[in-house]
Amino acid sequence: MAGSAQHFDVISMGRIGVDLYPQRPGVPLGRVETFEKFLGGSAANVAVAAARLGRRTAVITRTGDDPFGAYLHQTLAEFGVDDRWVTPVDGLPTPVTFCEILPPDDFPLYSYRRPSAPDLRIHTDELDYFAIRSARILWITGTGLSAEPSRSATLAALKARGRAGTTVFDLDWRPALWNDTAWADPEEARPYYVEALRHATVAVGDLDECEIATGVREPWACAEELLAAGVELAVVKQGAKGVLAVHRDGTAVEVPPVPVEVVNGLGAGDAFGGALCHGLLSGWELATVMRYANAAGALVASRLGCSSAMPTGPEVEDLLAGVPEPRAARRLPAQPHPADPDATAPSATA
Repeated sequence: MAGSAQHFDVISMGRIGVDLYPQRPGVPLGRVETFEKFLGGSAANVAVAAARLGRRTAVITRTGDDPFGAYLHQTLAEFGVDDRWVTPVDGLPTPVTFCEILPPDDFPLYSYRRPSAPDLRIHTDELDYFAIRSARILWITGTGLSAEPSRSATLAALKARGRAGTTVFDLDWRPALWNDTAWADPEEARPYYVEALRHATVAVGDLDECEIATGVREPWACAEELLAAGVELAVVKQGAKGVLAVHRDGTAVEVPPVPVEVVNGLGAGDAFGGALCHGLLSGWELATVMRYANAAGALVASRLGCSSAMPTGPEVEDLLAGVPEPRAARRLPAQPHPADPDATAPSATA
């Protein structure tokens, strides 16, 4: 991909597709008669979420060369997300995901990404390394590590970026998208997670995802292991128990969930991610960032769609007006910085 002179607040890299949601929540998928289509995929949704909050965003991904791919380009543009690095793959269809919506806590996904998804066909020689290094935040996902050539491209982007700006690793464990070996034994995926963590500054994941990355499950232990792996900030999402965030400097905060009537829990994590990026870019204190991101996720959970449901700043602030301030969890001893893994990394202009 050609070098870019424009800098972005957020560049995300990874999954994109078309989500088909039942227009009547609570109906089993086999009985649904009508669906509505939305832009989907975690990397694309995070870029949309950050754009809705006023950030200049772009996404690195690939689609099929088909009408659904054209729809995704159009929708990204409508949301204000730059699509210059969204390219077609001949011979592979744009992925489609059917979503079953059974509130309050059952939202199965049925993804059609065979024989392979275009977003797993990102190649190292197609990356715009200058833009990747120049972005204020680079957001990558665990799904990007699930297959080649996307795995090599994701790791190349991390290494080329070095310690420039903020690099967020969304642990994003989707076992169905990995090969049969990793599906049967998730520890097969762990080395790739460990390598990515060496180059990231922020790690975000729920308890299942943290366990894949670290081998432990207790929230505080997860945070400590993620920090030991190299990140500056560990964010552990705990569902109904809220969010734990621990910084290398010893700052720690626990934020309870924002109470809403859940319509569709899908996409809440992506809204959290886009708002997390916005808060980090704004230079807010950790407690403020977590509180804001939690509220953004809650708003999307209270709505039917994902990308189209991403909130604006005023909507988040209105919800937060009735939410108490979070309490500091406890102060931990600051952890030493690990050796810089990028000291011998290739030039970002390669």
